[in-house]
Amino acid sequence: MADASKLKRKSSLGAPPPVEEASHNLHEPEITPTPPVISATASPLYIRAVDGRSRRRTKRTMQLNLKVTPEFDALLREIADKEGLLLAEVLEKALYQYNK
Repeated sequence: MADASKLKRKSSLGAPPPVEEASHNLHEPEITPTPPVISATASPLYIRAVDGRSRRRTKRTMQLNLKVTPEFDALLREIADKEGLLLAEVLEKALYQYNK
């Protein structure tokens, strides 16, 4: 019968470090980071964007990718937030108005 003990791989990591050398971060209190303060003079381009996945689902299935300027992106998002619309809805309304 074959000797299977030779097939077993030995650990190449070595022995674990002693407990005394382990990090003590589990015994320290957790400190939550403070949110950044955005001044009134801050550029709207650097404000944290709203996650689109948190918005409502729609029946839209076609994807459209555009390269736009940062100013256009900021204005589009500002209008969408102010009106409570999706970015696609703002662009659809603008295109329908342009077509009229």
